[in-house]
Amino acid sequence: MTRILIAYGTIEGQTAQIADHLAGVIRGRGLEVEALDLKQFKDVSVAGYDAVIIGGSVHMGKHQEDVVNFVRKNRVDLERLPSAFFSVSLAANGDLPNAEAYVENFRQQTGWRPTKVGLFSGALLYRQYNFLKRYMMKRIVRDKPGMPTDSSRDYVYTNWDQVKRFAEDFVGRLVPEDTAQQQS
Repeated sequence: MTRILIAYGTIEGQTAQIADHLAGVIRGRGLEVEALDLKQFKDVSVAGYDAVIIGGSVHMGKHQEDVVNFVRKNRVDLERLPSAFFSVSLAANGDLPNAEAYVENFRQQTGWRPTKVGLFSGALLYRQYNFLKRYMMKRIVRDKPGMPTDSSRDYVYTNWDQVKRFAEDFVGRLVPEDTAQQQS
């Protein structure tokens, strides 16, 4: 059976939710998948997996150091295996050139050129932020069209259909659809 690793970095949990959604879609296709937060699983290896999806969220203009380090450590295997990368940012919600620049910076940091990249919109989780972070996030988004500064609620921008299509496309490249269904 095809085994897929989803290794990700998350700070506020939105990237973890996206990784879990990807895993659910992949399981629905009859494949084995494991989603691991790289902050909790520091010594995870791609050995024993047939394909890998890496994900990270952008904070202060960068992806998590855990994600960068994991990719650097496993780059040779990631280039050998079917692999993909997804980036979660507020920029993916209407500022695609900026979202693409974050991915390009990640590529330069790691030397890895994934064959498939997904740009997913994140979330503004005002109610989870402390006073300082809430203030900073309001300042960051106030000049961005369509970004709210009302901190009395949270805003999730992730397009779950886009996440599903990303997973289905990735799996479709690994095994034909009728084969995936037979494996279940």
